[in-house]
Amino acid sequence: MASDEEDDIPELVPLSFPKDDSSQQEKEREPQTSRNKVPVTIITGFLGAGKTTLLNYILTEQHKKRIAVILNEFGEGSAVEKSMAVGQSGELYEEWLELRNGCLCCSVRDAGVKAIENLMEYKGKFDYILLETTGLADPGPIASIFWLDDGLGSSLILDGIVTVVDAKYIHKQLDEVKGDGSINEAIRQIGLADVIIINKCDLINDDEISTVIQRIRSINSMANFIQTIRSKVNLDDILDINCYTTSDKSIGKIELYSQSTTDQYHIDKSVNTVTFEVIGSINENKLEEWLQELLWEKSIKNKNGKEMNIMRMKGLLCIESSPVKVILQCVNELYELIPTSGWEENEEQLNRLVFIGVNLDKESLLTSFNTFTKLQ
Repeated sequence: MASDEEDDIPELVPLSFPKDDSSQQEKEREPQTSRNKVPVTIITGFLGAGKTTLLNYILTEQHKKRIAVILNEFGEGSAVEKSMAVGQSGELYEEWLELRNGCLCCSVRDAGVKAIENLMEYKGKFDYILLETTGLADPGPIASIFWLDDGLGSSLILDGIVTVVDAKYIHKQLDEVKGDGSINEAIRQIGLADVIIINKCDLINDDEISTVIQRIRSINSMANFIQTIRSKVNLDDILDINCYTTSDKSIGKIELYSQSTTDQYHIDKSVNTVTFEVIGSINENKLEEWLQELLWEKSIKNKNGKEMNIMRMKGLLCIESSPVKVILQCVNELYELIPTSGWEENEEQLNRLVFIGVNLDKESLLTSFNTFTKLQ
């Protein structure tokens, strides 16, 4: 029988690093703002989708980026996930290992902030953290941990969720029916993604790729899509994507989502994307009431009387008490309203909202939003 100690977070193996220059030391003394916090990118995807290949690519390529890759082993799937700790040459990454290309690799049983915070002992030695989850994990709770911890003054900041899908077998994975009637893991991983890597595109033809993309867009049309072979991706497409910040880049994405998202995709009817725009300033207290009824009480039903469950929501809001744009971020039942940059002169002050969730109905969402915020 395994001892209780096996469930503890592994201690760091001492690593040797070259001495920092003075500029780096000055950087470490800067205040903890979003610009000098270490971004955490969550890598998820169904078993066999290509996460191993993606991480091995990152760990072995000379990309001149200092990345800490955390391979997560926990729960009943740990025996399967241990394969993630084996490199292309067959070497085993035991706990913490510094690699020749400047990356760090480790294997942990705990995806919590405490395990990752231990890396801060080496602050300044790397620029990014990639956290790989088990293939059967829902990335939502993990993302929420790092998102909340950022508000508590952590040296980490959630950057985004990247989901790898197997182009050849994704239909079968999406069609899986769970005994309890809940949404399966493959759908959840796609629904919560900020970037979706469609891998193994060499195994299907162009028409089949188009069908895969259409089906995935029926679930999540706000994510960026990348087609790959053997998970080879430009790292700039999955790092520093700022999906949980109030940067101009983030604002631009919300505007783009609202303009490009349509309601034409309805293949997976249980989970889909809905978007709408409303002109005018809204009352913040009324907005909070609406969010709580929608996310917490779940009292706002769709036109068929079914409960609408929000998996992911983003918004750009015009609040009457604020002279600046306000960004809304939401994962599952957690949400945050963050003031950001001001409105441009003559800029139309719109409220733009994008939802991904279960049993969503645009008309019901829009009507309830107008009713609560008094924009009838």
